[in-house]
Amino acid sequence: MKKLLIFCLIGIQSTALRADNWPFWRGDTAGSGITSETDLPQSWGKDKNVKWRIELPDRGNSTPIVWEDKIFVTQPLEDENWRGLMCYHREDGRLLWKNGLTYTEKERTHRDNPYCSASPAIDGNIVIASYGSAGMVAYDLEGKEIWKRDFGPIDHVWGNSTSPVIHGDLCIHYHGPSKGAALYGLNKSTGETVWKWDEPDWDPGKRTDGFRDQDGDGVIGSFSTPIIVKNGGKDLLVMSFPKELKAFDPATGEVIWTSEGLNPLVYTSPLVAGDKLIAMGGYHGNSIGTTLSGERLWQEVRHFGGIGTGIVKDGYMYAQDAGGVVYCVEIATGKTVWRDRLPGAGKSWGSFILSGDNIYTLSQPGDTVVFKADPEKFEVVAQSNIGERTNSSLVVSDGEIFIRTYEALWCISED
Repeated sequence: MKKLLIFCLIGIQSTALRADNWPFWRGDTAGSGITSETDLPQSWGKDKNVKWRIELPDRGNSTPIVWEDKIFVTQPLEDENWRGLMCYHREDGRLLWKNGLTYTEKERTHRDNPYCSASPAIDGNIVIASYGSAGMVAYDLEGKEIWKRDFGPIDHVWGNSTSPVIHGDLCIHYHGPSKGAALYGLNKSTGETVWKWDEPDWDPGKRTDGFRDQDGDGVIGSFSTPIIVKNGGKDLLVMSFPKELKAFDPATGEVIWTSEGLNPLVYTSPLVAGDKLIAMGGYHGNSIGTTLSGERLWQEVRHFGGIGTGIVKDGYMYAQDAGGVVYCVEIATGKTVWRDRLPGAGKSWGSFILSGDNIYTLSQPGDTVVFKADPEKFEVVAQSNIGERTNSSLVVSDGEIFIRTYEALWCISED
C-alpha cells in the first residue's frame, strides 16, 4: 500500500509539473518569451538530444505553437500556391492533419520571407492561422474549417509576418503592413468583425534610421505582433506602429493613448516590464520607453534596432541586432549597459526566450547560444548547432525545445 501511495504521489507531482502550453508566438498574450521551465536542454546537435526530426514540405519562417500533444505550424507550398496549417503529434512528430487554401494572386514579399510567416494562435478549442493576402482561417483541433475571412491584399515590399492573438472572446489581428492596413478585433468563434481601427497613411518625415540617405520615403511599415498587458486592473492592447506606440481598449478598439518617437519601420513587438514598456524601431531606428499610461520616459535615436524581439528581466532588456551583437539595456533610462558579439554565426531574425537566468537565441544558420541574463557581463553557457537554415524562434513545452528550420521540425529533449 505504501509503494502504491508513493507511486500515485509521483504521478500527481509529474502532472502538476507539466508546463503550460505554448499557444501563441512568444508563448503568451504579453509576448514575453518567458517560460517557467528551468530544466531545459542547454546543448544539442544533429545526433545529440534529438527526440525526433520530421522533414517539412517547403521552407517557412513561422514559429510553431504547442497545445498538449499537438504542434501546429503554418506552411506555404510555393510551387503549388498553397498556404495552410499542419498539425503534428508531439510524441513522435507524425503528421496528424493539414488544411489550407490555394491563392494564385501575385503578392510581394522579401526573398527570405516566404508566405505564411505568421504563427498560429490557439485557445484549446480553436486554432487560427493568418495567411497574409489569402486571409485568415479558423479550424477545430481535428483540422475542420470553422470560419474564413478575406481582408483584401497586403502589398508591401517585404511581405508580412504579424501573428494573431486570442484574448477572451476575441482574436486580435493586424492586417498589414500595406496601404489600407487595419487592426481588427474579431469574434474568435465566428470571425465576424467586432471592431476595426484603420491605420493612417504614414508620413515618414525626416528619417534618422538606416534609410535616412535613401531617395524618397524608404521602407515604411510595422511587422510587430500586438501584446495584451494589465494597467490598474484593466487590459491594454499595445502595438508598435510606424512612428508611434499605441494602446487600445481590446474590447472596443478605442485608442487609449499614443506615444510618439519610433521611426517609420518597426520589426519587433513591444515589451512590458512592470509599469514600463519598451518599443524598438528597426534598422537602426528610434526606440522609446514609456509608462503604461503612455508617458514617454526616454528616446534613443538610431538605436541598434533588430528584427527579433528581446526579453526583460529584473529591470533590464536583452536583445540583439540582426548582425549578431547582443545588448543589455537599462529599462528605466534606455542606456546600453553592455554589448557583445554572440559566438558562432550570430545573425538572426528570431526572438529570445528566457528560462530562469538563461537566455536562448537561435541564429539563421541553425546554431543556438545560451547566455546568462546578467547586467554585469556577457557570459555564454552553451552553444549548439543543427546546421539548417532558419528564421524562426525557439519554442518550449514540457522540458522539450522545438525548432522549425527551412528543412524540418525538430524536437530537442534530454530524455
